[in-house]
Amino acid sequence: MDELVVSTEVYADPADVYEFLLEFPRYGRYSEYLREVRTLAGDGGPGTRYALTFAWWKLTYTAHSEVTDVEPPVRIDWAITKDIDAGGCWRITPLGDGSEDADGDGGSGDGDEHDAGSGESDTERDGTDEDGTDGDGTDDGPTCRVALEVEFDPSSASSDALDLPRLVSFNWVLKKAIPLIRSEAERVVERAVADLEGRTREIDLDVYVDSTRI
Repeated sequence: MDELVVSTEVYADPADVYEFLLEFPRYGRYSEYLREVRTLAGDGGPGTRYALTFAWWKLTYTAHSEVTDVEPPVRIDWAITKDIDAGGCWRITPLGDGSEDADGDGGSGDGDEHDAGSGESDTERDGTDEDGTDGDGTDDGPTCRVALEVEFDPSSASSDALDLPRLVSFNWVLKKAIPLIRSEAERVVERAVADLEGRTREIDLDVYVDSTRI
């Protein structure tokens, strides 16, 4: 299985972040290629099913996903239910004093580097700079680390899932489309954070990749 983890720190209450991420249809606003999200069944909990319509190049494809498990307010698991073996989760990790994660960033190992050893005082970490104002990337509210984790097996993709133009091979499509997964994941995380915090700021993303394709 290929793996991608995109994580960052969010200045929002973990419970609010969980409820926000549970509302999956909003994701259509964050993705460049996701055109529509339809809820087929459920209210966000386990068993909730969605139809996700993607448009890229000359192709349109509708994927079907299902929420497989939830652990409020720290985890939402999902899986693609046809055409490819793929799935993942949103992982929300509350941060203690803001200097480091409770247990990392969902397996990537990059988050500890980002959070630990910053040398910030408690006052600065709480969102106050030396001049007494809020600085970039700080806030005086609750903090958590949010990670979007994705696993997929490209070899399991079904060539019957796409109506391809003449002279276009399925392998060519996979070669071009799979690298887009990383940019899409990064874009979704960045835009979700902006909505959660109610502001736009420069976001430091920690990205872990275990794949030769992305």
